[in-house]
Amino acid sequence: MNMMKNLSQGLSDRYFESVNQRLYETQNEVDKPIGHGAFGIVWAVTDPRTNVRVALKKMPHVFQNLVTAKEKKRLSPAKRVFRELRMLCSFRHENVLAARDVLLPCSLETFDELYVLTPLMQSDLHKIIVSGQALTAEHAKIFTYQILRGLKYLHAADILHRDLKPGNLLVNGNCLLKICDFGLARAKEHNPNVTMTTEVVTQYYRCPELLMGVDHYGEEVDMWSVGCIILELLTRRIAFQANTLPEQLKMMVNTIGSPSMSSLSGLESAKRYVTSMKRSDNKILRILETQSCLEPRDITAVELVDRLLCWNRHERISAKEALRSPFIDEGRVRFHSCMCACCSSNSLSGYRQYCHDTEPVPAQVFSDQFELRLPSLYVAKETMYQFIRSQPCGPQQPLCINPRSPSFRAFLQSTVAQPSEDPVSPTRWE
Repeated sequence: MNMMKNLSQGLSDRYFESVNQRLYETQNEVDKPIGHGAFGIVWAVTDPRTNVRVALKKMPHVFQNLVTAKEKKRLSPAKRVFRELRMLCSFRHENVLAARDVLLPCSLETFDELYVLTPLMQSDLHKIIVSGQALTAEHAKIFTYQILRGLKYLHAADILHRDLKPGNLLVNGNCLLKICDFGLARAKEHNPNVTMTTEVVTQYYRCPELLMGVDHYGEEVDMWSVGCIILELLTRRIAFQANTLPEQLKMMVNTIGSPSMSSLSGLESAKRYVTSMKRSDNKILRILETQSCLEPRDITAVELVDRLLCWNRHERISAKEALRSPFIDEGRVRFHSCMCACCSSNSLSGYRQYCHDTEPVPAQVFSDQFELRLPSLYVAKETMYQFIRSQPCGPQQPLCINPRSPSFRAFLQSTVAQPSEDPVSPTRWE
């Protein structure tokens, strides 16, 4: 029996049992967990309206006081979830995971968990990298192109992902890639005097300025992560895998070379620590020549990685600039020749008709001003409840959780990641 139910549009709180029964009989795959993170758990389920397999993300305990008794802090989990929900419902890009639907809560009083439907992807880059399956330079180029294409869209929407890593890059068998997991994402802060949290980005993909305590940043933190991911795709090794943050900074010095004091951002004590290390040269070229799947004369990857893994965050190139790199030209051609949804093939001539805008950006930026209108937990709960009932993903027959499903009990017991699996907090240098 399916975990989700149709709701009759004419009878708002009665289940559409006859349709459910017909669809249950055609369902061949069982509901099952496929992943989890710090802020939710994901199951593979069947949409009873279409009999198509989809991903169902559960975000539990949205309105519980998980932080502190102060009202501002009590609101934090609810605001974060509402922010992610609004982002997922606003995305319109094939390289960014978007919500297909949001399940209706049974009532405002019992509303405490959020369930979001998204496309079901087969794997992620982390699983592919650590597996024994083939991963060629051509794969790296087509994946890198899609990462940058999706990131250009997000940054144009003023959204910082803040947790880019191979595990948050979903892929299908045809190499289609989607950026996912926006639990740490936020709108770009344009006021330089506003303090931002440094407890973002999984440690291995965290840029040096975050390690050194910078409390205001922008798209450059995501671009550093992209540089780490490209290196990992080409070498099948995590670029900066250290047990502690000081060790990680030392690995950075030994890989991309020693920085000058003026190129660093962060606490003075952290900058002194880095510049006091033994001098080292940039080894990116040597690493890619000896440890990667690239052709020996292919220096385009070296040039791109060098411009992403910069100590000076102001010199780090943007996603838009990175898309001009010759390294991804082959990936761009392959993607738009046979994979993308923006271009089309002429059935009569057999020729591919390319879209005039192959790397689109949103019509407007994402606004987080709605968070200012959430003065209490009750208001946040009621506002989110009404937002879901407005069907933000478009009008369609509504769904809700089916409590009679055999897998529902297991789903209820599903938990988010344990504290040890959360992103590591930065070292306090002072």
